[in-house]
Amino acid sequence: MIFTKDDFGPNFHWGVSTAAYQIEGAHDSDGKGPSVWDQFVSKKGKIQDGSNGNHACNHYHNYAEDVALIQSLNIPNYRFSIAWSRIFPEGVGNINQAGVDYYNRLIDACLASDVVPWITLYHWDLPLALQRKGGWVNREVLHWFEEYVTACVKLFGDRVKNWMVLNEPMVFTGAGYFLGYHAPGVKGIKNFVPAMHHATLCQSLGGRIIRDLRPDAHIGTTFSCSHIDPASQETKDIKAAKRFDALLNRLFIEPAMGLGYPVEDLPIAKRVEDYLEVDDEKNMPFDFDFVGLQNYTREVVRHNWYIPYLQGQIVKAEDRDVERTEMGWEVYPKGIYKMLKRFNSYENVKSILVTENGVAFDDQVDSGYVKDPRRVKFLQSYISEVLKAKRNGVKVDGYFIWSLMDNFEWAEGYAPRFGIVHNDFETQKRVVKDSGYWYSRFLKSSKVMLSDDPKKSMV
Repeated sequence: MIFTKDDFGPNFHWGVSTAAYQIEGAHDSDGKGPSVWDQFVSKKGKIQDGSNGNHACNHYHNYAEDVALIQSLNIPNYRFSIAWSRIFPEGVGNINQAGVDYYNRLIDACLASDVVPWITLYHWDLPLALQRKGGWVNREVLHWFEEYVTACVKLFGDRVKNWMVLNEPMVFTGAGYFLGYHAPGVKGIKNFVPAMHHATLCQSLGGRIIRDLRPDAHIGTTFSCSHIDPASQETKDIKAAKRFDALLNRLFIEPAMGLGYPVEDLPIAKRVEDYLEVDDEKNMPFDFDFVGLQNYTREVVRHNWYIPYLQGQIVKAEDRDVERTEMGWEVYPKGIYKMLKRFNSYENVKSILVTENGVAFDDQVDSGYVKDPRRVKFLQSYISEVLKAKRNGVKVDGYFIWSLMDNFEWAEGYAPRFGIVHNDFETQKRVVKDSGYWYSRFLKSSKVMLSDDPKKSMV
């Protein structure tokens, strides 16, 4: 498939995405309170390279230059998140004006540069003060979140029209409250189920708050997703894959769509009944203007009776002789097409934005340049599948690359580089990679023709 930017239509949203803890740095500057990640990174053995996000990309101080860089690359939309504890150092109560001032400066810099700001309200960095009260396991999080969202929309909603409530609730509840390998490092089903339910309620609650305060806002929330295949056509593998699909792809979007939890295919979800209160099921849905789809790979699942709750396990890409990224994930462009079709099949989905898609490789600066042909090929092949979906009737209206620049990649530290801009974490020098220049040319001119075969791409 050969295509240009114009094939997506004039109203398609092109952008890049980042997250506060991964790029801002300034972890304790100007009144900011600690988050769960500020504490988690201090625990021995939690981060692969022993690093932390204390300085990250220093976006807090370099935001003006970074916004100018986005503008120079012809990228019209910038998705970033707000650090909850920069606004409320204790999670609730007194607002930190210095934190508000920072986001005002960032938003205003975007608008002055004709870059549209898209805000994610929660990208995993819960204030530590709230975690000490139980965090997402404590139902009081609904009240804490209400106060936080209300403040953000009142403070920034006069200039910000595009809002995303939660970033990948399956990841921050599953990795943070069940497996324990992300902050806050809590483990067990007794923590995961209430955290899951309260996040489900908060994603709709956040939507209602924004709608009440800013009826003209463009409101969404984001979901991680991976196409899942069974390891064989044996019944036991097929059933295991179905359970994983319910967990990884359906657990949060279906309640938002008014379908409830997928308890039939994921029996462990029935435990949510212990946490249901009056009107919860009525309050789980919300009529989002769009849903954010975040896709990086696919998973292959085989039956394993000894794995609790799921009776299955993911077959690692390294054991399947497929092309892999620095994260060990399979490169599988067809997966984004399949997930777009899946999300589009929900009756209440009005619009889909690919709010994250990207790839990590071991990029190196050589004579002032970063050649990353594998990333260029990756982006071209995935964007090709997005266009295929759009041409086949999928309501997909945007594509945001993860990420603007190399950053702190959670438990993996600084080794995986996802950016289209290289960052030297010692000097904070930014170097645009070949993939960044490629994206810039694509967005600037309808004459740039791209193919899923990069050798056929031309101007």
